[in-house]
Amino acid sequence: MLVVDDHAVVRRGLKAFLDSESDLEVVGDAEGGAQALELLACLASEGRRPHVVLMDLQMEPLDGIESTRRIRSRYSEVEVVALTSFGEDKRVHAALEAGASGYLLKDSDADEVSAAIRAAHRRELPLDPAIARGLTASLRAESRDGPDAELTTRELEVLRLLGAGRSNKEIAGELQISERTARTHVSNILGKLELSSRTQAALWAVREGLVEVGAE
Repeated sequence: MLVVDDHAVVRRGLKAFLDSESDLEVVGDAEGGAQALELLACLASEGRRPHVVLMDLQMEPLDGIESTRRIRSRYSEVEVVALTSFGEDKRVHAALEAGASGYLLKDSDADEVSAAIRAAHRRELPLDPAIARGLTASLRAESRDGPDAELTTRELEVLRLLGAGRSNKEIAGELQISERTARTHVSNILGKLELSSRTQAALWAVREGLVEVGAE
């Protein structure tokens, strides 16, 4: 993974902890969004592109939200977990809509950070519980029509499971279909809803009342 934070002490602390986890490897760190993009390009050219980026949001001049958007547009297979001191709904929305796969506060336990990284790698939606509750409430309060009539019954089933954080493999097992078929359904859902990521589909599912994020 790649750690991005403008505070050197935070980067060192995160690297020290994450490197102590046997199944996690930090391939680099960056002090800002621009440096992170340069490093990603370099790592990709060497065949060492990370699966997950742990991204601070409060940075200048290129903040974490815009950095996330650029990373996701260039490297669709790279997941981004936002890690920040702020939990306002507006900031959460912006980060997730930019393509972040999860959102954690900096007062999260170290184990919660590593668990979120693993969940993002599985293409689940790791959210701090407090953030999840606020996000659910704010999304439900929004009035927005969605093209759910275009989705088939099976696609709605897949969307509910996707919104609950299930991986393609878990969706396949629960619906008794092949993983390839589950992957095809997810792709069709994204196309019909004009979304660019599983995270955005999960947010859409919450907004439309199909699932409650963090309800478990």
